[in-house]
Amino acid sequence: MIIFKKEVDAVFDRDPAARSYLEVVLLYAGLQALVMHRIAHALYRMRVPFLPRLLSQVSRFFTGVEIHPAAQIGDGLFIDHGMGVVIGETSVVGKNVTLYQGVTLGGTGKEKGKRHPNIGDNVVIGTGAKVLGNITVGDNSYIGANAVVLKDVPPNATVVGVPGRITRQDGKKIDRLLDHIHVLDPLMQSLEDLEERVKDLEKKLK
Repeated sequence: MIIFKKEVDAVFDRDPAARSYLEVVLLYAGLQALVMHRIAHALYRMRVPFLPRLLSQVSRFFTGVEIHPAAQIGDGLFIDHGMGVVIGETSVVGKNVTLYQGVTLGGTGKEKGKRHPNIGDNVVIGTGAKVLGNITVGDNSYIGANAVVLKDVPPNATVVGVPGRITRQDGKKIDRLLDHIHVLDPLMQSLEDLEERVKDLEKKLK
C-alpha cells in the first residue's frame, strides 16, 4: 500500500475524521476504489481483455464507486465517502483533486471518442455535482454541490447552480477545505446588487 502513499496522505490531509493508517486503508471506500482502479488501469493499458472491466465492476459492488479502467487519474485523488461517484471512460483527472459523494464525470450522449471531462489540478467537486461532456475544468476551481457543469470552467473559478454559473473568488485559489456553506452565487449577487440600486433610486425619488 506504500505505493499509494500520496492517496493515503490525501485522506489524512483532507478528512478530519481520519484517525489511523490502518483505518484509512481498511475502511475508506474511496481509497479502495482508487487502488482497484490503478490495477485495472494498468491491465487496460496492457490491453488485457475483459479483466479490467471485471475489476472495475467488482470495485463498484464493494465500494459504490464506479471508475472506468480507461480513465486517467493523477496522484493525490481523494474521494470522500464515495457512494455514487462515477468517472467515465475518457475522463482525465489531474493531481490533488477532491470528489465528494455522488459526483459524476460523465458524457452527454452516445458520441464516440473523447466525451468526458478533463479536470485540472487541485479541483474540488462538491456533493452531487455533475460535470458532463468533453469540457475542461481549470486548475484550482471549485464546483459547488449539485451543480451541473456543461461548459468549460476557467482556473480559480467557482461554479454553482443548474446549469452551472461561474463566479470568481477574487481570482484566488480555492481552498480544498472550503466551507461549502459560504460559496458565492453570481445570480444572488446580481439580485442583491439590483436590490441595492432600487433602494438608492427610491431614496432619490423621495
